[in-house]
Amino acid sequence: MKIGLALSGGAARGVAHLGVLKALEELEIKLDLISGVSSGAIAGVFYAAGFSPEEILRLIKELSVFKIARPIFGKLGLMHLDEVEKLFEKYLGADAVFEKLKIPVIITATELNEGVTAYFSSGNLIKPLLATSAVPILYQPVSYNNKLLCDGGLLNNMPIDPLHGNCDVKIGVHVNPINHNANLRTIRSMIERSVQLGINNNVKLRLHLCDLLLEPQELQHYRLTSFRKADEIFEIGYRYTLNMEKNIRKVISSSQGEP
Repeated sequence: MKIGLALSGGAARGVAHLGVLKALEELEIKLDLISGVSSGAIAGVFYAAGFSPEEILRLIKELSVFKIARPIFGKLGLMHLDEVEKLFEKYLGADAVFEKLKIPVIITATELNEGVTAYFSSGNLIKPLLATSAVPILYQPVSYNNKLLCDGGLLNNMPIDPLHGNCDVKIGVHVNPINHNANLRTIRSMIERSVQLGINNNVKLRLHLCDLLLEPQELQHYRLTSFRKADEIFEIGYRYTLNMEKNIRKVISSSQGEP
Protein backbone atom coordinates (compact mmCIF):
# COMPACT_ATOMS: atom_id res chain seq x y z
CA MET A 1 0.00 0.00 0.00
CA LYS A 2 1.32 3.44 -0.94
CA ILE A 3 0.72 6.64 1.02
CA GLY A 4 0.95 10.04 -0.65
CA LEU A 5 1.14 13.48 0.94
CA ALA A 6 0.14 16.74 -0.79
CA LEU A 7 1.58 19.92 0.76
CA SER A 8 -0.06 23.26 -0.01
CA GLY A 9 1.64 26.60 -0.39
CA GLY A 10 1.34 29.16 2.38
CA ALA A 11 4.59 31.15 2.73
CA ALA A 12 5.49 31.30 6.45
CA ARG A 13 2.52 29.10 7.31
CA GLY A 14 4.22 26.41 5.23
CA VAL A 15 6.59 25.85 8.16
CA ALA A 16 3.70 23.86 9.65
CA HIS A 17 4.41 21.19 7.01
CA LEU A 18 7.67 20.47 8.80
CA GLY A 19 5.80 19.82 12.04
CA VAL A 20 3.44 17.52 10.16
CA LEU A 21 6.38 15.58 8.71
CA LYS A 22 7.99 15.23 12.14
CA ALA A 23 4.75 13.89 13.63
CA LEU A 24 4.26 11.39 10.78
CA GLU A 25 7.80 10.14 11.39
CA GLU A 26 7.04 9.58 15.08
CA LEU A 27 3.81 7.81 14.16
CA GLU A 28 5.87 5.62 11.79
CA ILE A 29 3.74 6.59 8.79
CA LYS A 30 5.94 5.85 5.79
CA LEU A 31 5.48 8.19 2.83
CA ASP A 32 5.80 6.83 -0.70
CA LEU A 33 5.18 10.06 -2.65
CA ILE A 34 5.12 13.78 -1.86
CA SER A 35 3.38 16.37 -4.02
CA GLY A 36 4.11 19.99 -3.16
CA VAL A 37 3.62 23.56 -4.28
CA SER A 38 5.46 26.72 -3.22
CA SER A 39 6.52 26.47 0.46
CA GLY A 40 5.05 22.96 0.52
CA ALA A 41 7.33 21.94 -2.34
CA ILE A 42 10.38 23.35 -0.56
CA ALA A 43 9.51 21.46 2.62
CA GLY A 44 8.84 18.28 0.66
CA VAL A 45 11.99 18.42 -1.46
CA PHE A 46 14.36 19.10 1.42
CA TYR A 47 12.72 16.36 3.48
CA ALA A 48 12.92 13.91 0.56
CA ALA A 49 16.59 14.87 0.13
CA GLY A 50 17.33 13.59 3.64
CA PHE A 51 17.08 16.72 5.81
CA SER A 52 15.20 16.28 9.06
CA PRO A 53 12.22 18.60 9.77
CA GLU A 54 14.27 20.27 12.52
CA GLU A 55 17.20 20.87 10.14
CA ILE A 56 14.91 22.45 7.55
CA LEU A 57 13.36 24.65 10.25
CA ARG A 58 16.80 25.84 11.27
CA LEU A 59 17.68 26.74 7.68
CA ILE A 60 14.44 28.71 7.26
CA LYS A 61 15.09 30.65 10.47
CA GLU A 62 18.65 31.48 9.44
CA LEU A 63 17.72 32.69 5.97
CA SER A 64 15.55 35.70 5.26
CA VAL A 65 14.05 36.01 1.78
CA PHE A 66 14.37 39.76 2.04
CA LYS A 67 18.11 39.46 2.65
CA ILE A 68 18.75 37.21 -0.32
CA ALA A 69 16.28 38.65 -2.84
CA ARG A 70 17.79 41.40 -4.97
CA PRO A 71 15.51 44.15 -6.41
CA ILE A 72 15.65 44.45 -10.20
CA PHE A 73 12.48 46.37 -11.09
CA GLY A 74 12.26 44.52 -14.37
CA LYS A 75 9.28 44.13 -16.65
CA LEU A 76 8.12 40.80 -15.27
CA GLY A 77 8.95 41.02 -11.56
CA LEU A 78 10.47 43.12 -8.82
CA MET A 79 13.12 40.69 -7.62
CA HIS A 80 15.49 38.03 -8.88
CA LEU A 81 15.70 34.55 -7.41
CA ASP A 82 19.43 34.27 -8.18
CA GLU A 83 20.51 34.13 -4.54
CA VAL A 84 17.73 31.68 -3.70
CA GLU A 85 19.00 29.48 -6.53
CA LYS A 86 22.50 29.55 -5.04
CA LEU A 87 21.12 28.47 -1.68
CA PHE A 88 19.19 25.57 -3.23
CA GLU A 89 22.34 24.50 -5.06
CA LYS A 90 24.41 24.79 -1.88
CA TYR A 91 22.20 22.45 0.13
CA LEU A 92 20.78 20.21 -2.59
CA GLY A 93 23.67 20.24 -5.06
CA ALA A 94 24.08 22.15 -8.32
CA ASP A 95 23.42 18.90 -10.22
CA ALA A 96 20.40 17.92 -8.10
CA VAL A 97 17.81 15.80 -9.91
CA PHE A 98 14.49 14.32 -8.81
CA GLU A 99 15.82 10.80 -9.29
CA LYS A 100 18.32 11.21 -6.41
CA LEU A 101 15.67 12.04 -3.79
CA LYS A 102 15.01 9.41 -1.13
CA ILE A 103 11.24 9.84 -1.62
CA PRO A 104 9.69 10.63 -5.03
CA VAL A 105 8.46 14.23 -5.24
CA ILE A 106 6.18 16.04 -7.69
CA ILE A 107 6.47 19.85 -7.91
CA THR A 108 3.60 22.01 -9.12
CA ALA A 109 4.16 25.28 -11.01
CA THR A 110 2.05 27.58 -13.19
CA GLU A 111 2.90 27.98 -16.88
CA LEU A 112 2.07 31.62 -17.54
CA ASN A 113 1.96 31.71 -21.33
CA GLU A 114 -0.48 28.80 -21.64
CA GLY A 115 -2.24 29.51 -18.36
CA VAL A 116 -2.04 25.91 -17.17
CA THR A 117 -0.60 23.91 -14.30
CA ALA A 118 2.72 22.17 -14.95
CA TYR A 119 4.01 19.20 -12.96
CA PHE A 120 7.66 18.18 -12.61
CA SER A 121 8.97 14.87 -11.26
CA SER A 122 12.13 14.05 -13.20
CA GLY A 123 15.35 15.67 -14.35
CA ASN A 124 16.62 19.01 -13.05
CA LEU A 125 15.31 19.71 -9.54
CA ILE A 126 16.46 23.28 -8.90
CA LYS A 127 14.60 25.06 -11.70
CA PRO A 128 11.12 23.66 -10.89
CA LEU A 129 11.75 24.35 -7.18
CA LEU A 130 12.63 27.96 -8.02
CA ALA A 131 9.59 28.25 -10.29
CA THR A 132 7.13 27.11 -7.64
CA SER A 133 8.65 29.73 -5.31
CA ALA A 134 8.28 32.60 -7.79
CA VAL A 135 5.31 34.57 -6.48
CA PRO A 136 3.81 36.53 -9.42
CA ILE A 137 4.79 40.21 -9.69
CA LEU A 138 7.04 39.98 -6.61
CA TYR A 139 9.53 37.69 -8.36
CA GLN A 140 10.55 37.24 -11.95
CA PRO A 141 9.10 34.06 -13.48
CA VAL A 142 11.50 31.21 -14.24
CA SER A 143 12.24 30.16 -17.82
CA TYR A 144 12.74 26.41 -18.06
CA ASN A 145 12.18 23.90 -20.88
CA ASN A 146 10.62 26.60 -23.08
CA LYS A 147 8.10 27.38 -20.36
CA LEU A 148 7.56 30.59 -18.38
CA LEU A 149 6.88 29.39 -14.84
CA CYS A 150 5.75 30.88 -11.53
CA ASP A 151 4.16 29.86 -8.23
CA GLY A 152 1.96 26.82 -8.77
CA GLY A 153 -0.46 27.96 -6.07
CA LEU A 154 -1.90 30.46 -8.52
CA LEU A 155 -3.92 27.66 -10.16
CA ASN A 156 -3.48 24.70 -7.81
CA ASN A 157 -2.61 25.29 -4.17
CA MET A 158 -3.59 21.76 -3.14
CA PRO A 159 -1.68 19.48 -5.54
CA ILE A 160 -3.50 16.29 -4.61
CA ASP A 161 -4.21 15.50 -8.29
CA PRO A 162 -0.82 13.86 -9.06
CA LEU A 163 -1.31 11.38 -6.20
CA HIS A 164 -4.32 9.80 -7.92
CA GLY A 165 -3.40 6.57 -9.65
CA ASN A 166 -0.09 6.55 -7.77
CA CYS A 167 -1.21 6.17 -4.14
CA ASP A 168 -3.77 4.16 -2.19
CA VAL A 169 -4.05 6.77 0.56
CA LYS A 170 -3.98 10.48 -0.34
CA ILE A 171 -3.46 12.92 2.54
CA GLY A 172 -3.71 16.64 1.89
CA VAL A 173 -2.16 19.23 4.19
CA HIS A 174 -3.65 22.71 3.89
CA VAL A 175 -2.00 25.51 5.89
CA ASN A 176 -4.29 28.38 4.86
CA PRO A 177 -7.51 28.06 6.86
CA ILE A 178 -9.65 31.17 6.48
CA ASN A 179 -10.12 33.42 9.48
CA HIS A 180 -13.78 34.45 9.22
CA ASN A 181 -13.34 37.11 11.89
CA ALA A 182 -10.45 39.01 10.34
CA ASN A 183 -10.06 42.69 11.17
CA LEU A 184 -8.41 44.34 8.17
CA ARG A 185 -6.86 47.72 8.92
CA THR A 186 -4.09 48.22 6.35
CA ILE A 187 -3.66 48.02 2.59
CA ARG A 188 -1.04 45.32 3.15
CA SER A 189 -3.47 43.16 5.10
CA MET A 190 -6.19 43.67 2.47
CA ILE A 191 -3.85 42.61 -0.34
CA GLU A 192 -2.76 39.55 1.62
CA ARG A 193 -6.39 38.70 2.37
CA SER A 194 -7.45 39.08 -1.26
CA VAL A 195 -4.70 36.75 -2.45
CA GLN A 196 -5.57 34.17 0.18
CA LEU A 197 -9.29 34.20 -0.63
CA GLY A 198 -8.62 33.91 -4.35
CA ILE A 199 -6.22 31.00 -4.02
CA ASN A 200 -8.48 29.25 -1.50
CA ASN A 201 -11.12 28.84 -4.19
CA ASN A 202 -8.91 26.52 -6.23
CA VAL A 203 -8.23 24.51 -3.05
CA LYS A 204 -11.94 23.93 -2.42
CA LEU A 205 -12.27 22.33 -5.85
CA ARG A 206 -9.83 19.59 -4.84
CA LEU A 207 -10.72 18.81 -1.23
CA HIS A 208 -12.98 15.93 -2.27
CA LEU A 209 -9.94 14.23 -3.81
CA CYS A 210 -8.29 13.86 -0.39
CA ASP A 211 -8.86 10.69 1.61
CA LEU A 212 -7.93 12.80 4.63
CA LEU A 213 -7.40 16.54 5.01
CA LEU A 214 -5.09 17.96 7.66
CA GLU A 215 -5.83 21.65 8.24
CA PRO A 216 -4.60 23.17 11.54
CA GLN A 217 -7.13 25.89 12.31
CA GLU A 218 -4.71 27.73 14.61
CA LEU A 219 -2.77 28.83 11.53
CA GLN A 220 -5.51 31.28 10.56
CA HIS A 221 -4.10 33.67 13.16
CA TYR A 222 -0.67 33.86 11.51
CA ARG A 223 0.29 36.09 8.60
CA LEU A 224 1.84 34.73 5.44
CA THR A 225 4.97 36.68 6.38
CA SER A 226 5.23 35.51 10.02
CA PHE A 227 8.64 33.85 9.59
CA ARG A 228 9.74 35.17 12.99
CA LYS A 229 7.13 32.88 14.51
CA ALA A 230 8.48 29.81 12.71
CA ASP A 231 8.90 27.83 15.94
CA GLU A 232 5.26 28.38 16.90
CA ILE A 233 4.02 27.46 13.43
CA PHE A 234 6.17 24.32 13.40
CA GLU A 235 4.74 23.28 16.77
CA ILE A 236 1.16 23.82 15.58
CA GLY A 237 1.67 21.45 12.64
CA TYR A 238 3.36 18.90 14.89
CA ARG A 239 0.78 18.89 17.71
CA TYR A 240 -2.18 18.94 15.32
CA THR A 241 -0.93 15.89 13.41
CA LEU A 242 -0.28 13.90 16.58
CA ASN A 243 -3.83 14.71 17.68
CA MET A 244 -5.10 13.41 14.33
CA GLU A 245 -3.45 10.01 14.79
CA LYS A 246 -6.75 8.11 15.08
CA ASN A 247 -8.08 9.68 11.87
CA ILE A 248 -4.84 8.93 10.03
CA ARG A 249 -4.76 5.30 11.11
CA LYS A 250 -8.46 4.89 10.32
CA VAL A 251 -8.08 6.03 6.71
CA ILE A 252 -5.03 3.80 6.27
CA SER A 253 -6.86 0.81 7.76
CA SER A 254 -9.87 1.43 5.50
CA SER A 255 -7.62 1.44 2.46
CA GLN A 256 -6.15 -1.88 3.58
CA GLY A 257 -9.64 -3.32 3.84
CA GLU A 258 -9.49 -3.70 7.60
CA PRO A 259 -12.72 -3.34 9.62
